[in-house]
Amino acid sequence: MSKTIKWGILGTGWIASQFTKDLAYASNGEAYAVGSRHAESAQKFAAEYRIKKAHASYESLVNDPEVDAIYVATPHPFHKENVLLCLRAGKAVLCEKPFTVNAGEVEELVSYARENKLFLMEGMWTRFLPAICKVREWLDEGKIGEIKLVKADFGFRADYDPEGRLLNPTLGGGALLDAGIYPVSFASMIFGAKPEHVWSTAHIGDTGVDEEFSLLFSYGAGRTAQLNGAVRLGLTNEAYIYGTDGYIRIPSFLNAYTAELHVEGNVTTFEDDRESIGYAFEAEELGKCLIEGRTESSVIPLDESVSIMKLLDQIRGQWGLRYPFE
Repeated sequence: MSKTIKWGILGTGWIASQFTKDLAYASNGEAYAVGSRHAESAQKFAAEYRIKKAHASYESLVNDPEVDAIYVATPHPFHKENVLLCLRAGKAVLCEKPFTVNAGEVEELVSYARENKLFLMEGMWTRFLPAICKVREWLDEGKIGEIKLVKADFGFRADYDPEGRLLNPTLGGGALLDAGIYPVSFASMIFGAKPEHVWSTAHIGDTGVDEEFSLLFSYGAGRTAQLNGAVRLGLTNEAYIYGTDGYIRIPSFLNAYTAELHVEGNVTTFEDDRESIGYAFEAEELGKCLIEGRTESSVIPLDESVSIMKLLDQIRGQWGLRYPFE
C-alpha cells in the first residue's frame, strides 16, 4: 500500500465538498477521483477541487483500479447500497455518519466487510479532532476522577422545507439521525453504547419526523447522560463531562477547537489552531489503518457503530417512528 492514499469521493453534495477540501490537509491522502450519477456534476466537482478523474457513475468510480479508498457522501438512506457497491469492488470505505438508517443495514455492511477482510469505518469525524483526543487523554489519566455525568447538545434551526433532506421521512429526515448521532456517539465514547435504561421524548413535526428530542441514559453506579438534539431549534452545542474531582467543558464539541479542564478552581485549556475544518483527521486515520494492514479503527470500532445504531433504533421505537422505506 502506497503511503499516499488515493481517495474516491462518492457523491458531490455539500458534505462531499467539505471532506474534499479538507483532504488537502491530510498528510497521507489525496482527492484522486469523484463519482456522480451525472457526468456534468462529476466534471464540475472535479474541476472545482482539482481532482484528476471524474466518473459519470458510482460503478465507474468504485471500479477505478487507482482508487484505494472511497468516501461515501450520499444521504443516509443510500449508504447501505453505496457502501456495498464499494466493498464488492474491494475498496476501503469511510461512510459519512450516520452509518445507515437502522441496525440491520449496518450489521449487513459490517458482516460483508469482515468476511472479505475489507476496511470499513463510520465517518464520525468528531472522534479524531485533537481537542477530543485530548479529552480522552485527560479521562484516561483520571484528571476529573470517576465520571458521573455527560451532557451534550447539538441543534440548529433549519428552514422549514418539507421536501428537504432534514424534514423528509423518505430521506431519513429528523433530528436523531442527522444531529442526534453526535451527542449519542459522544456519550458512547465515554460510557459505551449500551446504557442500562433509556428514556426519551421527541416532538414529531407535521412531516412525520422528529424535529427536537431529549434523551436520558442510565449506565448504573450513578452514571448518566443527558442529551438533546434538534433541526428546528438552536442549541448551545456544548458538551460537559462531570467527574468526582472536576469537569471538562467542550464548546461546540462536534467540531471542537478547544477543551477546558476544570479541577479545584484551576482551568487548563487545550487549543487547536488547525486551519482545516477537521475532516482530514478521520481521513488520516483510514490511511494509517490501511498502511498498517488493519480493517477497522480502534477509535470508532465497528461493533460500537452497530451498538449505537441499535440504540438509535430503540429510541425511535419509543417514539413509534419508522421511515416509509423500512
